Amino acid sequence: MSGDFRGEFYQKVDAKARVSIPAAFRRALEVEDPPSPEHTRPRLYIVYGGKYRSFVECYSKQGMDAETAAILALDEDDEDRLALELEMIQRSIVVEVEPDGRIVLPPQVRQKIGLHGDELANGAEAVFAGRGDRFQLFRREHFDEASTAQGEKDDKVDMRVRLARAKRAKQA
Repeated sequence: MSGDFRGEFYQKVDAKARVSIPAAFRRALEVEDPPSPEHTRPRLYIVYGGKYRSFVECYSKQGMDAETAAILALDEDDEDRLALELEMIQRSIVVEVEPDGRIVLPPQVRQKIGLHGDELANGAEAVFAGRGDRFQLFRREHFDEASTAQGEKDDKVDMRVRLARAKRAKQA
């Protein structure tokens, strides 16, 4: 996987629930899902599972294939496998990126991120937040709330200190 999902991008969602995928993210999707006779356009895998989440996780074809393989490698009676199959495989949907770089947000995704008729009619805004190997899609207001909460935690610890601590923990 390329891990090219970086940055945050603010995009308008129109009244028909169409939104443009940021160009940098489209390029990563194209690299990780090249055209084939069955699929001429890149696909986006959107996971809308996760009871307490107000966002969806978005993966390229290669990214979702890797996540699925990791889930299926678990023992069939493993509680985590059963939960992950439900939340990441069953509660996911695949959409093709239109030639103009847009997608239509499926109803399950709109419900998950809180984009309903009124918000769409009034010019809603979505945030594409890069996470390296995937990106998250939020309704703007939910993203702002989550960023504020995380920022308050980050004010207490420098990001380089946090990274060093995470590296040490992984080595242990």
